[in-house]
Amino acid sequence: MTDVLKHENCDVAIIGAGPAGLSAATTLKRAGIESVLVLEREAEAGGIPRHCAHPPYGLREYKRVLTGPSYAKKLVATALNAGVQIVLKQTITKLEAKGVLTIASPEGLKKLTAKRVLLATGIRETPRSARLVSGDRALGICNTGTLQSMYYLKKMVPFRRPVVVGTEIVSFSALSTCKKAGIQPVAMIEENQRPTVRWPIHHATRVFAVPLFLNTRIIKILGKDRVHAVQVVDLNGDRREIGCDGVLFTGQFTPESALARMSHLELDYETGSPAVDQFNRCSDPAYYAAGNVLQPSPDSDNAISIPIYYTADNLPQPVEVAGQCWHQGRITAEWIADDLNGKL
Repeated sequence: MTDVLKHENCDVAIIGAGPAGLSAATTLKRAGIESVLVLEREAEAGGIPRHCAHPPYGLREYKRVLTGPSYAKKLVATALNAGVQIVLKQTITKLEAKGVLTIASPEGLKKLTAKRVLLATGIRETPRSARLVSGDRALGICNTGTLQSMYYLKKMVPFRRPVVVGTEIVSFSALSTCKKAGIQPVAMIEENQRPTVRWPIHHATRVFAVPLFLNTRIIKILGKDRVHAVQVVDLNGDRREIGCDGVLFTGQFTPESALARMSHLELDYETGSPAVDQFNRCSDPAYYAAGNVLQPSPDSDNAISIPIYYTADNLPQPVEVAGQCWHQGRITAEWIADDLNGKL
């Protein structure tokens, strides 16, 4: 891996070094594509699994149970061994027609032209601001990704007695991180009448000794310098306060599609993802998308884009696990290889 972008042209440029991007890059090299370049804005490749220290990862890909960091390292090593070039600290600022990218890096601005570009930028959790929760900007407010990054990568703990907002799969991943960090949440709240995850996973709250409050919504965070309580309201409109020293917002994922939104590519405004055809090819045929940046529409019949998680009401959640993203990256890479070889 390197921090220096040495090339101005390549066969395929992949934006994002997570499971989907690295899987696609490895598949492309094994398919005989000569120059495959992975561009990653962070200082380390591997994506979100880098700071998810819990298992299970790798069952589909490596037929073994791995922790997130071990899985991320294996993905990177597999890609490098296949001959993939991974360039770190590269922020894409603009997508132009026919695969032309503007890149900002420690070296400054640079242009790269790729025959094909794969968007594998993933997803992000909805922050407090977008959830319209009032209150001051006190210390102790974060989402799951921030918590896991702080603890696993920097050994920092943002709170000791937080309220956890949400009951998605990632919410229970957050509970696992809290346990490892010596954090004891005082409550987990869900505004719907049942947990988002399917039975029996939500019973894990009992294992973690965290009270679960359904039909409950957070409306205000109290505290100026540091969070000291939250105000919640239930289905009947009754309000009360829960004492805590932090708020952990989890889930409500949205595609990391800012690049596509600012570009010439067409969007699926129902999902916020780039609009694609049956080969995950965007409106500009030089561009493809894979992984969690590509969310399926409710009426989608694209088999590889159907999430594998379901809510208690048997409705799909708009997030795929690392193994599913890896699989989608591999399939999309096969289509890109066929495209470059005139076989698609």
